[in-house]
Amino acid sequence: MLKVNVQKTLHGSIGEMDLVCRFEINEGDFLAVTGPSGSGKTTLLRIIAGLEDAKGEIIVKNKVWKNEKISLPPQKREVGFVFQDFALFPNMSVEENLLYANKDVKLANELLEMTGMTEMKNRYPSMLSGGQKQRVALCRALMRKPDILLLDEPFSALDMLMREKLQKDLLNFHKQFNLTTVMVSHSPSEIYKLSNKAMLIKNGKIEKIGTPNEVLLKTSGSAKFSFEGRILDIVKEDVIYIAVVEIGDQIVEVVISSNEAANFKVGERVVVGTKAYNPYIKKVDK
Repeated sequence: MLKVNVQKTLHGSIGEMDLVCRFEINEGDFLAVTGPSGSGKTTLLRIIAGLEDAKGEIIVKNKVWKNEKISLPPQKREVGFVFQDFALFPNMSVEENLLYANKDVKLANELLEMTGMTEMKNRYPSMLSGGQKQRVALCRALMRKPDILLLDEPFSALDMLMREKLQKDLLNFHKQFNLTTVMVSHSPSEIYKLSNKAMLIKNGKIEKIGTPNEVLLKTSGSAKFSFEGRILDIVKEDVIYIAVVEIGDQIVEVVISSNEAANFKVGERVVVGTKAYNPYIKKVDK
């Protein structure tokens, strides 16, 4: 079990903000953490890993990692961390990167085989693609046989096909090694496919925690569906206005009234949905 109850004052672009997070997950859970940029998600991972200090308590499998009297250094916390930028040693081969974390050659060979990287074990990071580097980073995190696996948007820089392939690898690892995983992600599809629990953080506070459906689903009233996006442009065509909205990796066009065209602004965040099969668009509730 992972039990977290931490507080830390952050100094961001909007000024001071208190990160206050209290939650528990069971062994074997896959928790996805989502929310706006700057809300404290990455800092939360770093606090769990011991890379940043904070007030409060962290307990893993009934072992205290952090409290008022104890603060284990990162090397004494059974944690694997996969960063966005891979963080591989450029002067070490793939195999050497893995063995740096743990001298278990048998485990290194097993992980390389599982990810199809065996033939590349003597290559250096500069000779690898982005997807291959991320596989190595994931394998290296697992070399420590961690109690907790932490991932900070691990696939955000990869194309969709590679992202889907590595998501399958990650899910296989999670199940095969009976991992407890905490992953930061902005991708609803990724959260839905990988996690059994999700947590929404806004302005340093946990706003919602539950199943992916409970956290991600944003319908209300008689709405059939709704998605949050950002207005890229408002175009007039003949007598109608069209709002061009970015939703995730896609762009949609929604017909709006002249009053709505005057009320909306480019760059504004909106909700696009449908009621009784008629599309609608409205500003995001503050």
